Amino acid sequence: MKFKGRAGLLYLLFLVFMAFSFVTRSVLLVKAFHNLDPSPLLLTKIFAVGFFFDSVTFSYFAIPLALYAILVPDRVYRCRPLARAGIFICTYLLMFNAVAEYVFFDEFGTRYNFIAIDYLVYTTEVIRNIIESYPVRWIFSSLLVVNILLFLCIRKYVDQACQTTTTFRQRLMLGGIFSLLPVMAYLWVDLSWTSISPNNYADELAGNGIYNLVAAFRNNELDYDTFYVTRDTKQVLGRLRDDIKDEDEKFLADDGRDISRFVQAEGTEQRLNVIVIVEESLSAEFLGVFGNSRGLTPNIDRIAKESMLFTNFFATGTRTVRGLEAVTLSIPPLPGCSLVKRPNNEGLFSWGGIMKLKGYDNKFIYGGRGYFDNMNYFFSHNGFGIVDKTDFGRDEMTFDNAWGVCDEDLFRKVIREANKSYVLHKPFFSIVMTTSNHRPFTYPAGRIPVPSGTGREGGVMYADYSIGRLVAEARKQPWFNRTVFVFVADHCAGSARKIALPVRNYRIPLIIYSPHHVKPARVATLASQTDVAPTVLGLLNFSYPTRFIGRDILDTDVGPARAFISTYEKLGLLEGDKLVVLSPKKEVAFYRCDPGDGNTTEIPRQEALFQDALAFYQGTSYLHKNCLDRFNTPPVRSCSHGVIHDANGHAGSEGFALTPAGIFREKNRTN
Repeated sequence: MKFKGRAGLLYLLFLVFMAFSFVTRSVLLVKAFHNLDPSPLLLTKIFAVGFFFDSVTFSYFAIPLALYAILVPDRVYRCRPLARAGIFICTYLLMFNAVAEYVFFDEFGTRYNFIAIDYLVYTTEVIRNIIESYPVRWIFSSLLVVNILLFLCIRKYVDQACQTTTTFRQRLMLGGIFSLLPVMAYLWVDLSWTSISPNNYADELAGNGIYNLVAAFRNNELDYDTFYVTRDTKQVLGRLRDDIKDEDEKFLADDGRDISRFVQAEGTEQRLNVIVIVEESLSAEFLGVFGNSRGLTPNIDRIAKESMLFTNFFATGTRTVRGLEAVTLSIPPLPGCSLVKRPNNEGLFSWGGIMKLKGYDNKFIYGGRGYFDNMNYFFSHNGFGIVDKTDFGRDEMTFDNAWGVCDEDLFRKVIREANKSYVLHKPFFSIVMTTSNHRPFTYPAGRIPVPSGTGREGGVMYADYSIGRLVAEARKQPWFNRTVFVFVADHCAGSARKIALPVRNYRIPLIIYSPHHVKPARVATLASQTDVAPTVLGLLNFSYPTRFIGRDILDTDVGPARAFISTYEKLGLLEGDKLVVLSPKKEVAFYRCDPGDGNTTEIPRQEALFQDALAFYQGTSYLHKNCLDRFNTPPVRSCSHGVIHDANGHAGSEGFALTPAGIFREKNRTN
C-alpha cells in the first residue's frame, strides 16, 4: 500500500484513527457484553453506525492536517522529521484517548458526556484525582513504548507521503474536498443517530467518544421548547397549578403564569436548627436498612432506626449539582446543565431564602474549593454564607485529597460553625456537601478495616464512620436537642444500565433525625429530592410563601405521589409504577416499573401521565425563562427589613406575602 501525495498523510492517519476506534469499540463491547442482550443484527448496527460516526469524527479531527497540507510549500511538506513528529504526536494522543475512554466507560458506563466537559473545566481537581486514583506514570510510559513500536511500523508510509511535488491549485482542490466533509457533517449529522436500540449500552457503543464530547459541549444547555415535545403554554401552566397545590391551598395571584402560594401552618413554629448532610454517591443499595448484608453502614443504619426513614426516595439526576439544585430550589431538573452552573442564577426562590427571612444563619459548607461546579457563586447568591476548604486553618485539616478535606475534618468544621451561630443566639441552617465517598476513595488510616484507596466499599464505610462521629460529637453540644439532621445523597454511585433511566439506580436514602422532635417512622411514599425542603419546613411547622414545585411528603392532601429522575437530556416522571420519559427530538416513551427489581417494560401511551410530565418540565422551563422562579417577582415583589410585600404593597404577617383576604389552609399530616 502506498501513501504518496499531499493526501497521503491524511489517508494514513484515517486508517490509524479508524483502527484505534475499532479496537476501542471492541474492548468496550466486551466490557458491556453482559448488559447488551446481543444479536447479530444489533452487533452489525453497533459497528456500522460506529464506523459512520468514526468517519465523521475524523473529518473534524483532520481539519488542522488538511490546512497544513494545503498551505505549506513543498520544501516544508517534504521535511520528514517534521512529518514524523506530527504523526507520532497524533498516534500518541489517539492511544491516550483510547485508554481515557476505557477509564471513563468503566466509571460511568457511557462514552464521554456532560461529566467529561465538567472535568475539562476543573483541571486542578481532576488531574489530582487521576494521579491519586491511577498509576499515571506507568500508564504514560507504557503508552510511549507502545507508540514507538507502532510508529516504527508506519514510518515508511509517513516517508512515502512526504515525497511529493504539487502546485497551490492542486492543494486547494484537495483542501476543498476535505473541508466539505466536516461542513456537511455539522449541518446534517446528529448524535441522536446513535439511538439504534432500546438498550442504552448499544447506543453508547455506536457512538464515538470524541464526537460525543463535542456534542456535550455544544448542548450544555438544552432549550426545552426547541428539543422537547410541547403543548399550549396556558394549558400546561394550568395543569402545573393543579398538580402542585393542596386541596385547601390558594394561590397568591390570579395570573395563570404565577405559581406562588402561601403555606399556612397551624400552631407554633418550631425554630429548630437544621443541618442537611448531602452525602456523596450514597446509593440506597449500600445501606443495611435497604437490605444490604455486608455491614457497610452500621452507623447510618442505627441512626435510620431512630429517625424518619423514607424508603421510596429518588435522586433527580446523576450529578452533585443536580442534587444540590433539587434540594435547594425544590424544582424538577431542566434539560442540560444544572441551574447551579448556569448564568443568571441569582435570587432564585430557594430554601435558603425562606430560612434567611426566618432569621436563620445560613451556610453552605464544603470540604473542597467551592469554585468547583460554580457552587460558591450559586449558594452565595441564593441566601447562604460560604465555608469551603479555603476557610479551614492548617490545624483543621488532618487529611485531604483531590476533592477536599476528609469527612471527619468537614464535620468538625460543621460543629464549629454551628457553635458560632449558637453563641450569637441565632438558629442555623447548614447545607453540607461531603467528598470522601468519591474516587480515589482515600481517607485517614486506621478508621475502618478497609485500607485507604482500595475502592468504593472503603469509601462507603468511611463515610458511615464519619457520620457516626458527627452525631456523637453533636450530642455533646448545647444545641443538639434543638437540631434536625437531614441525611440525603446527592446521587447514586452509578446509574449506567441497559435503559437510559434505570429507576432502581436512582434510589437513595432520606433520613430525618432529631430524637427530641421527630418520631422514628418508615415512610414509603414515592418522592424525590425536590421534596426535601417542603417536608422539613412542614416538620418545623413553618408558614411561608412558596414557589416550590416539590411537596411535603407527609401531607396527605396532595395528589398522586411522584418522583423526578433524569440524565442531562432525558427527563423522567415516575407516578406509582408508571414512568414517562421525555427526550430530545420531541420523543416520548412510557414504561411500567417493577417495584421489586426496578426493571421497566414499555407500555402504551398514558395520557394523564404525559400531561403531568409536560406540566412539570415544560412549565418549570417556562417559569425559569420568564424569571417567574425568582424570590422578588410579583406577587412576592420585594424584601426589606425581613418583610416581603405582595404586588399591592401589602405586608404579610410574620414577613410573608399575603393577598388582602389572606391565605389559610388546614393540613392533615401523617405524623
